[in-house]
Amino acid sequence: MPDVREYVLRTPPGGVKRYDHDALCDLLKVDDYSRVIFEQGAGREAIVRVYPANPLMAMREISVHDLLMDVSGRITLGSYYDGSPLRFRLFDPKTGNAQRGAVFGTTGAGKSRLVQALLVACKLSGIVVHLADLKSGQSVPEAKGHVATRVTTQYETILMLRGLVAEAERRMNAYAEMGRSGFVLGDPDPLTYGIVDEANRLLEKGAPFRDEGALLIKELGRTGRSVGVGIIIAAQAGHLDELGGSDTLRAMLKEGEVILLRWSSAMMQQLVGDGLIPRGEALQPIPKVLGQTRRIRRYNETPPADEDDVNSQGMLYHLTGIRPTSMARTHMVGSIAPCTGYDPVILALYGPCAPPGETIDLEAYVTARERKAGQEAGGSDHTAGAPPVESEPDPTTMSTAQRILAVLPAAGLSEADLLTALNADGGREVRRGTLRTNVSNLRGTGQLARPDRTGLIVPTSPD
Repeated sequence: MPDVREYVLRTPPGGVKRYDHDALCDLLKVDDYSRVIFEQGAGREAIVRVYPANPLMAMREISVHDLLMDVSGRITLGSYYDGSPLRFRLFDPKTGNAQRGAVFGTTGAGKSRLVQALLVACKLSGIVVHLADLKSGQSVPEAKGHVATRVTTQYETILMLRGLVAEAERRMNAYAEMGRSGFVLGDPDPLTYGIVDEANRLLEKGAPFRDEGALLIKELGRTGRSVGVGIIIAAQAGHLDELGGSDTLRAMLKEGEVILLRWSSAMMQQLVGDGLIPRGEALQPIPKVLGQTRRIRRYNETPPADEDDVNSQGMLYHLTGIRPTSMARTHMVGSIAPCTGYDPVILALYGPCAPPGETIDLEAYVTARERKAGQEAGGSDHTAGAPPVESEPDPTTMSTAQRILAVLPAAGLSEADLLTALNADGGREVRRGTLRTNVSNLRGTGQLARPDRTGLIVPTSPD
């Protein structure tokens, strides 16, 4: 490619495990750090390429053809920085297995659009989907009417997962009677997926159905795949202890399809600590703003109006793919600007036909105990069987200190990441000085731990 500088580096045995991207860009005299791409090569080589502009800046719209599952059970979600396709496997025809998948990313990184692409791909490919959208249905609203089952509450999600586990058990028994040891696509059962968006809401500490939710997802990941029942979760949190416990999901996810979108520094530490990323693995940071250069502006110099506009949505690493340290990006999914209603571009991708599969009868998976509790509470449908759950606090009526404690995970956040989380929770804007004052007060009352050398702001552990 013209105007691209390429450097091939000899590396120590085992490759480069840690490098300073900022220092590398300074050495190459490149102000826009996103133009420099580092990739670990095979053997004892690494490649550094300097592009005239970030090659992932301009992505085309995703197409129906991209999202049709090929003979190898893969769909195309986007491309790597060098133009090669980014593929995601939904089915392994060699083993007959459905997949286990996870999508991680911080707020605004592009998770919802990626989940939309997976949902469209499943519908176009004849895959039955049972979806839980735990942001009250707001994350992927266009999926309504285009999946076999769609639920929006934690209790309904538990009922849906119970139904999926029951279906996996039915298939296991039926295939044993047939003398079949594996799944054959479409004979007699369709490939089926449970997809849980905003899964951290179901599985985080203190969630009312955390233990059962983790157990059901683990069961699907362990036994469902061999009978054509897969599970995919999408979550903002990266710490597996906030997703039902590291022992529950670590092994399952490491062998599945794991995608990491733009992350916070705390999230990266957590993913490394939980074994999803090898310690010291060289992943180039994904910036919030592509094309941004660090420079001092002169007095009265007016910066561009879009200087701080986030434009890196969809940039990612496919951690369990063949190029785990190579940056990629999804094709554009849906309209660029927010829509006042359902996105017409996404609806056009789904198409007008009915989704494959039948809706799970949630009522059939309400336990006798839950049914009795619902009747005593005066309920008449399956949602009444849920244990009473306090409504979520409203950030617009909470103090800054309350909001800090509400958004802060057990593993803590850096000051910058905590400020970002606070200003994304829907409440009044919080300035850095206000944040520091409240953090100091919370430490004084013992609700936040004293800082250590890492500088993370961490809640006090309960006794």
